[in-house]
Amino acid sequence: MADKSNDPVAMWQNMIGEMEKGFNSFANQAMASPEFSKVVNQVGGVTAGAQKQLGDVMEKYLVGMNLPSRAQMVSMAERLQSIEGQLNEIKAMLNAMNSNAAAATGVPVAPRPPRTRRPPSAGEPK
Repeated sequence: MADKSNDPVAMWQNMIGEMEKGFNSFANQAMASPEFSKVVNQVGGVTAGAQKQLGDVMEKYLVGMNLPSRAQMVSMAERLQSIEGQLNEIKAMLNAMNSNAAAATGVPVAPRPPRTRRPPSAGEPK
């Protein structure tokens, strides 16, 4: 086996390990200082302000282009989900009424056959 004191890979690994230890101790000391916390809080505040400003500019741009904003799209999606829920409730009530009518008359209502064709997608000939 090769001698570890002359092995360049072992020396490189040892050097990297010592550099990591030094960097970790420096970083721990820096993060413990109140100045570091102050700078991090200031950077966070600047970032939040810039993000709000960008959101305002984007909102104005979308209004100018006559496009919906993210908030408007979220609102429309919520309204659409509500409408779909109401439609599902109506469908369930109609199915219940249909089965009740069939039971009252004694005539079974034939189920609808399954669809065999899919509707054409946009761009396809009908």
